Amino acid sequence: MKIIVTGCGKIGTEILCCLVAEGHDVVVIDNNPAVVEEITTIYDVMGVCGNSADCDTLEEAGVKDAELIVAVTDSDEMNMLSCFLASRMGAGHTIARIRNPEYNDNSLGFMLKHLELSMAINPELMAAKELYRLLKLPSAAKVETFGKNFEMVEVKLKNESVLDGLSLIEFRKKYQINLLICVVKRGEEVFIPDGNFILRSGDRIGITARTAEIMNFFKLLGVGRKRSKNVMILGASKTAFYLAKMLLEGGSKVKIIELDPNKCAQFSEALPGAVIINGDGARQELLLEEGINETDAFVSLTGMDEENILISYYAASQEVPQVITKANRQEFVVMAEKLGLDCIVTPKKHIADVLVRYARGLENSLGSKVETLYKLMDGKAELLEFIVQSDCELNGVSFKNLNIKKNTRIAGIIRGRKVIIPSGDDCMLAGDRVIVVSSNHGMNDLADIVG
Repeated sequence: MKIIVTGCGKIGTEILCCLVAEGHDVVVIDNNPAVVEEITTIYDVMGVCGNSADCDTLEEAGVKDAELIVAVTDSDEMNMLSCFLASRMGAGHTIARIRNPEYNDNSLGFMLKHLELSMAINPELMAAKELYRLLKLPSAAKVETFGKNFEMVEVKLKNESVLDGLSLIEFRKKYQINLLICVVKRGEEVFIPDGNFILRSGDRIGITARTAEIMNFFKLLGVGRKRSKNVMILGASKTAFYLAKMLLEGGSKVKIIELDPNKCAQFSEALPGAVIINGDGARQELLLEEGINETDAFVSLTGMDEENILISYYAASQEVPQVITKANRQEFVVMAEKLGLDCIVTPKKHIADVLVRYARGLENSLGSKVETLYKLMDGKAELLEFIVQSDCELNGVSFKNLNIKKNTRIAGIIRGRKVIIPSGDDCMLAGDRVIVVSSNHGMNDLADIVG
């Protein structure tokens, strides 16, 4: 499928990288010739240097034959105009990055309709929602929610974990907790485990369960904690704004530390319920003075990965119960994990997941049945949500009678308000929401789980 990506910054580069990996024909547009040259050298894509809101540039990129255009430049207005022109010139679907909080209120629906946008994406808002979920479930390293009461969480087994040396069969027999351990990362290897798989301390595991069962599991591990109600945020970014707003509306206390006095003034006006501190958050004295060792959670959201990691490491050394770090570059993510920082958020990867899911949907002329897609364990596994259609050939067939592909697992079923952690005797029915986890990439339909 032909896809045009305009804007080759951090988000755009991550998106095009994932789309190329999916086998799409990608054309990139950027107004910086050096960036275009670098991108086309590293990735198997065509490049056009120019203004993405210029009709001649769009025509050179082949917009009339494009099935999708993704506009992710630094300018919301440029992205919207590029998509509008592309749509009028023949592009099939258009997606624009719209970051400004003023555009993400009641006017967003109006703009989607009249600018003929297929979708608007806001990386900062999506990152804030992910952070908010983590703060509600502070023992998790990653949280994805399906419906109102079913979640997938990642958690790292600490040294001398009570689960060390137990097989999954033994775990189910010993502890009466209704959950499924559906993926395990050990070192650089990722496993979709069967009942004979033996857990080890240091494993990063992904589990699916009802929220109450997840809390019981955390208590078993000795890491159960109440949601964070007193949160310190470093950096007055757009993500920090969205997150602080959510926390304040949820009744939490929020303190934001920012070096730029102009940003402090803006946040003080926009977030009257938050405490805004104008100062250098890299200074340990300031953090101690502002009570870092008395806070429930510390979230580092500056624009520099290195600063986020170093200050998060200091927060962890002060025994802050929950430390969350934003890092975009993969080499820094690896560094942070080696320093013992387990809870790391990478906004650009979440956006790429959304675009990959959308592109898979367009590939299927009948409309893909993939409702949700998330990358797990640093992108080495996928978590997909499907809606079972009435004509699905797998309907009513017991899972034990299905030849499910290796490294693929049905991780949960949502049937109305009922949550099912599946066994071999269960089956899927029309209307069910089925959660699948797999290290086999590229699934578009439920039929892809069998071989």
